[in-house]
Amino acid sequence: MELFLDILLVITSLALIGLVLLHKGKGGGLSSMFGGSMQSSLSGSSVVERNLDRLTLFVAAIWVISIVGVGLILKVNHVP
Repeated sequence: MELFLDILLVITSLALIGLVLLHKGKGGGLSSMFGGSMQSSLSGSSVVERNLDRLTLFVAAIWVISIVGVGLILKVNHVP
C-alpha cells in the first residue's frame, strides 16, 4: 500500500506541475503555446480554462489524500 501511495504521489506531483504551467496567466504562460492566446477574452474564462481548473483541483485533491495516506502509514509503522 505504501508503494502504491508513493507512486501515486509522484504521478500526481508531476501532473500538478504540468497543469499549473498550462494555466493562462497574465502573460499567457505556456497555455498560449498550445493555442490559448488565440481565443478572445470577451467572455471571461473559456470552457477549456474552467475544465483545466476542475482537473487541477481534482488532481490536487488526490495529491493531498495521498500525502495524508503516506503520513498515516509512516506514523503507524513507526510505533516505538
